[in-house]
Amino acid sequence: MLLSPFLTFTFFLSLLFFSSSVAAAAYSAATCSDIVPPRYRGDRISITDFGGVGDGRTLNTKAFRAAVYRIQHLRRRGGTVLYVPPGVYLTESFNLTSHMTLYLAAGTVIKATQELWNWPLIAPLPSYGRGRELPGGRYMSFIHGDGLNDVVITGENGTIDGQGDVWWNMWRQRTLQFTRPNLVEFMNSKDIIISNVIFRNSPFWNIHPVYCSNVVIRYVTILAPRDSPNTDGIDPDSSSNVCIEDSYISTGDDLVAVKSGWDEYGIAYGRPSYGITIRRLTGSSPFSGIAIGSETSGGVENVLAEHINLFNVGVGIHIKTNSGRGGLIRNITVAHAYMENARQGIKIAGDVGGHPDDKFNPNALPVVKSITIKNVWGVKVNQAGLIHGLRNSPFTDVCLSDINFHGMRGPRSPSWKCSDVFGFAHQVSPWPCSQLSSQEPASCAI
Repeated sequence: MLLSPFLTFTFFLSLLFFSSSVAAAAYSAATCSDIVPPRYRGDRISITDFGGVGDGRTLNTKAFRAAVYRIQHLRRRGGTVLYVPPGVYLTESFNLTSHMTLYLAAGTVIKATQELWNWPLIAPLPSYGRGRELPGGRYMSFIHGDGLNDVVITGENGTIDGQGDVWWNMWRQRTLQFTRPNLVEFMNSKDIIISNVIFRNSPFWNIHPVYCSNVVIRYVTILAPRDSPNTDGIDPDSSSNVCIEDSYISTGDDLVAVKSGWDEYGIAYGRPSYGITIRRLTGSSPFSGIAIGSETSGGVENVLAEHINLFNVGVGIHIKTNSGRGGLIRNITVAHAYMENARQGIKIAGDVGGHPDDKFNPNALPVVKSITIKNVWGVKVNQAGLIHGLRNSPFTDVCLSDINFHGMRGPRSPSWKCSDVFGFAHQVSPWPCSQLSSQEPASCAI
């Protein structure tokens, strides 16, 4: 029997706190958050100074845009804090600016309007060539930043609510004209911190740093109904030095998905994602827990995911690509993961994901190598794993060790299915496919 979403959320936060406390003595220093130092800003303004009203009915678009304009043009030394006091602030989408902190007090909700006629359109990402869902442009994210430096979104666990149900219904009814907006997106930006905020009901992906560097996302909670379409939690995309830590995500799609562009457009743009750390993440999803792809045409390298707790997931660990993607996926490590009630424990596949148009090159084959997955425990796992490489581009150096999956029903163990893969397995139960040797090669230094 599944717990209610509230009880599940409360239980998992307690579990995360307990597990973190147990390991604190040995593991408290393990953080990547120092890639962006904390900011002190002496200048502070309130949204109420610009006419903001937190009654849940008044439209506050002018107030938010005026406050950001003031920060952008007065340029106080060290930047400015935009304080949003308790209340419900309805608003259309708005842009942030450099050297600012958007601070949500306890009890604050910044809520997206469901009046969509005035929602801005922006150009498609060059590494995608079109909107992710439909040809042409895409709706701008609810909170947006392009070409920014030194931006913080934080507070006292206030909420950013995308009110996505109107968008989800348009998707279901096939009445969308353009690709749905993300909840928060930073483009071409650096030195970004997102922490201590709750994100709810995104129309599409929740947090999307694209073409960014030095991004820290910590202590966030991301929530959306299990049946909400494409509500990925955090999607680093053609970005480098991204730190994701100490967070809880329960959505309708992948919890974290590392991306880097789509087919011929991503190949031409040529910007990989690399230096991604995901640590102490807990969550639930009908799709993937930790994912690479499927849009990986610019390449994905040097990803570490560790101390991951997954419950009620489709696939625990999922590396996904396809013919036509191109791109190099290498040096991916997942360690110390626990999963419970999963359809598949591990999936590494070269036949996942559609194409933007008919101009992709089917001979642009991805290269997948140096994948290490270790110290994984799973219960109620229906199938242990599936590894399907490509005949003309087999997956190599896939290294599995200390993995134990227990099946759904009685003593019967879940099985593995493999093709076009070379690698190594040690202390894996149930024992995986014959393509994974028990003799450890030098490339699998586990």
